Amino acid sequence: PQCLPRGRKLSLAFCQQLVRSIAHFQSQGSREAELRLYVSQVTQVSGLLRSVWKAEPDTLLPSLQELFAVISADDTSCEPSVALASLVQHIPLQMITVLIRSLTTDPNVKDASMTQALCRMIDWLSWPLAQHVETWVIALLKGLAAVQKFTILIDVTLLKIELVFNRLWFPLVRPGALAVLSHMLLSFQHSPEAFHLIVPHVVSLVQSFKRDGLPSSTAFLIQLTELIHCMMYHYSGFPELYEPILEAVKDMPKPTEEKIKLILSQSAWTSQSNSLPSCLSRLSGKSETGKTGLINLGNTCYMNSVIQALFMATDFRRHVLSLNLNGCNSLMRKLQHLFAFLAHTQREAYAPRIFFEASRPPWFTPRSQQDCSEYLRFLLDRLHEEERTLKALSSAKTSESTMNEESQAQEGVRKAQVFAGALCKGNEERTLIEKMFGGKLKTTICCLNCKSTSQKEEAFTDLSLAFCPPASLENIGPKCMERLEVKDSYMVQTHTSATTPASETPLNNLEVNSGCDTIMNEGTIKDFSTEPNSENTTHSELNKVQDNSDMSQRPVDINTPSVTDLLNYFLAPEILSGDNKYYCEKCASLQNAEKTMQIIEEPEYLILTLLRFSYDPKCHIRRKILDDVSLPLVLELPLRRATSPLAVVSGGADEVTCPQLVPYVLNSVVVHSGVSSESGHYYSYARNVTGPCTIVENELDTEMPREWFLFNDSRVTFTSFQSVQKITSRFPKDTAYVLFYKKQNRTSGFNTNSANGLWVNGDPPLQKDLMDAITKDNKLYLQVRQK
Repeated sequence: PQCLPRGRKLSLAFCQQLVRSIAHFQSQGSREAELRLYVSQVTQVSGLLRSVWKAEPDTLLPSLQELFAVISADDTSCEPSVALASLVQHIPLQMITVLIRSLTTDPNVKDASMTQALCRMIDWLSWPLAQHVETWVIALLKGLAAVQKFTILIDVTLLKIELVFNRLWFPLVRPGALAVLSHMLLSFQHSPEAFHLIVPHVVSLVQSFKRDGLPSSTAFLIQLTELIHCMMYHYSGFPELYEPILEAVKDMPKPTEEKIKLILSQSAWTSQSNSLPSCLSRLSGKSETGKTGLINLGNTCYMNSVIQALFMATDFRRHVLSLNLNGCNSLMRKLQHLFAFLAHTQREAYAPRIFFEASRPPWFTPRSQQDCSEYLRFLLDRLHEEERTLKALSSAKTSESTMNEESQAQEGVRKAQVFAGALCKGNEERTLIEKMFGGKLKTTICCLNCKSTSQKEEAFTDLSLAFCPPASLENIGPKCMERLEVKDSYMVQTHTSATTPASETPLNNLEVNSGCDTIMNEGTIKDFSTEPNSENTTHSELNKVQDNSDMSQRPVDINTPSVTDLLNYFLAPEILSGDNKYYCEKCASLQNAEKTMQIIEEPEYLILTLLRFSYDPKCHIRRKILDDVSLPLVLELPLRRATSPLAVVSGGADEVTCPQLVPYVLNSVVVHSGVSSESGHYYSYARNVTGPCTIVENELDTEMPREWFLFNDSRVTFTSFQSVQKITSRFPKDTAYVLFYKKQNRTSGFNTNSANGLWVNGDPPLQKDLMDAITKDNKLYLQVRQK
């Protein structure tokens, strides 16, 4: 003690020199005895420093400034020793708030210095006797979030999270490492990137703790499992990555959904800023799949999943890409632009900002989760109406524009003609949307009193399938009164047309329920695709209906229903009785009636929406039906083509009774992950279906490798049909929601044997201006990557 310098000035110089000395003091050996000696010597010197700080309190702050100068220096030739961690335990914890605030708000501290210092502090977690290191690291991370230094937080997390995870192997430093890991993962909520860095290492660590069997290891494993469950819940849609982890922790307690939501909501730093995505565009090239992801622009996964499904509808994509739309600023042109970038960009993921702004329904709140089925219906309807309007404009003005000089008004007409000409090759009056997705449905209502019938035909772009009661649906006929009443309880109260009595069921309820957050205004949807109605049956009420159905008709083994069952249920005859009676014109009164629906024209792509969202009027929320549904690879659509009177006369009447089965193959599946339509996440599975596929009876065994893709916003990976089928059984809140099936034609729907030979992967060559825009963007992207 008598050798210690006296007075503030000398004491300060001595403390600063000690900090520098510890920074240079590296361990000379790696054997246990050498390491023990090293740690004890460092502990002695740091103890000396503490006693000087106690004797001369004024020396503490300048010593800490020296410490920060050492760890924030960018001189990597002399990496400061991790022994500096020994000083942290001597800093009074009550100084944390003041010190962190001055550090994070000091304009002289550059971002690069702060990043360097924080990375080195995280390295201190390795020091075996360090106390409070995790407290300081977490305080600094929180301080940086408070002043919105997100770039530093992102860089540090991605650089160091694997090292922090690796420290969990060592019992001495495990508690501190887990605290920092938890904070890093739970605050980094804008992207799965950080979590996915540690995913490959989780299983081996879990297995090691299980083998260890110590009470401390078990307690620690429970904490780690809870953290992992929170992250897998937050970033759903990566079944291939998470399955091994789920298997490893299956016998550990799982936190409730309420607890998970609470943990996640308390920790995120992203909620403090909307400017976050601007600093997130980390550059990486296309994944090995060769497919391009779509960047999430703020809860836009409902759009991204639908766009990827449409893009993977090969015939539709090729038609869109082959249109000559130069000089036309339509929504179809914007879709063509988006498809062209998805097909040809070098980027891993593309940001569809322009298309999103142009295609977002006006009643959708920006940055909030919406219903993908409602978005898809709105988008197809807009594209269809736009083409019809431009065709009408074009034909009305053709004669006028040939006589007058081209003025500004005629410029619009010229563009309309370009659009209409591109879409309407030949004399076909159907729009591209009708050709690709349009079908026709005939509804017949037969009065059970006077036997008179009324019929109505209408177009559809998608069919909405309600869940059937578990009773067997085979041989369903109009006499099965009880079961049909069950079906009736499942159906919604459809809004009635102004021209019919209030109790008559209108004929246009193709979309039984859209599961959407906002019900469309009357007249928003034209007769081309009818208005969605809200479903007034809650999940628990549905269960009651099921329980009340005739037990004798229920099969002993209730198998998972298939899409075919739901389709048959949709087309099964239905008795209109009770509150749902039909107003018969002939009887001039309300009567019991039988209603049947038949598909009389099949679409090229059949879109099926499974009605998973039911409205609970008591709680004013949409509940989700989480039942699993098996997805057949090949679906046979019962079709009853409209028969001409001639066919009946010439003995072709059997066609009326026996439907023709049209084969379809599964093209894509949009999955909803979550428990209500207002929350959760969408992602999609899809594969290329081109031309006439030979339908193999057991395609699972002969499946082409790497044929299926999983599109989850920016991330695209290879997957398999088995993964598509197992998704709900492995992840109970991830359920198939919208399905695209492609009709099996004997010939391909699009002629790919183009004379010019410029087609890429069967896709048509792009117009020059589009190709130029993509080439320019690719050059720019590669330059930035090189930098």
